[in-house]
Amino acid sequence: MSPRTTIGVFDSGFGGLTVLRALLPLVPNAHYIYLGDTARLPYGAKSQTTIARYAVESAKFLEDNGADRLVIACNTATALALPDITDHVGIPVTGVIAPGAQAALAAATNTDILVLATAATVASHAYRDVAATFGLQAHEKACPLLVPLVEEGWTQHPVLFDVLRIYLREALDEMRALGQTPSAVLLGCTHYPLIAGPVAELLRELGSDARVVDSADATARAVTAAMNLPAATTTADATFNCYATDSVEKFARLGSLFLQREIAEVQLLDLGG
Repeated sequence: MSPRTTIGVFDSGFGGLTVLRALLPLVPNAHYIYLGDTARLPYGAKSQTTIARYAVESAKFLEDNGADRLVIACNTATALALPDITDHVGIPVTGVIAPGAQAALAAATNTDILVLATAATVASHAYRDVAATFGLQAHEKACPLLVPLVEEGWTQHPVLFDVLRIYLREALDEMRALGQTPSAVLLGCTHYPLIAGPVAELLRELGSDARVVDSADATARAVTAAMNLPAATTTADATFNCYATDSVEKFARLGSLFLQREIAEVQLLDLGG
């Protein structure tokens, strides 16, 4: 890989920074361009046509600004716009859903998995459908309160544990009623890697030995595999710059939480309405 390789990473907001965080040590010689379309989130409240238009605009911006490879670090855009994106750009594209499902297959000890995701992703049934191609039976659980709690920074707060415990208990009960026992729990939202620890802890508390699968990490490893790169463990040579379509101050503040390093500068980008 040339040191000049540029990887574009796109999300409607901040969550995709967990994918960037996972990529930095795996592909350390690259330059990264991250675009958060924060002015137009949440994508889940929009029609499929609108989501596709927004996602294609963002993808083309990244390609036009030098990206050699594109990572769609957004579950909603991957679920509802991946074919549109691949049709409109001339560079390789990786979404988050198939890598997550494949990682769940590797982690699972039976065919039953639980997918925790946003309401929009669950409504699309994208994980259910992709998981089925790997021979897995995915039970999808919408967890709409988790994203605002993570963005509040309450990743170890008692309120987060209370809410998460309710979602997990409900999901396990729902699966038990169907005769299913999950052996893997897939974090199907790019915000959720920040609460992987609480998810694992509460699963144990609730009597489940399911393994927690991080779709952000799985996506980063899928990109590395597609590029035929050797394993790397350092971020020393990696560089990145960030664009946001709304408040750059908010993006720098919240983005630093997701990336777990300071974002010194964010450039404001106007992609239109």
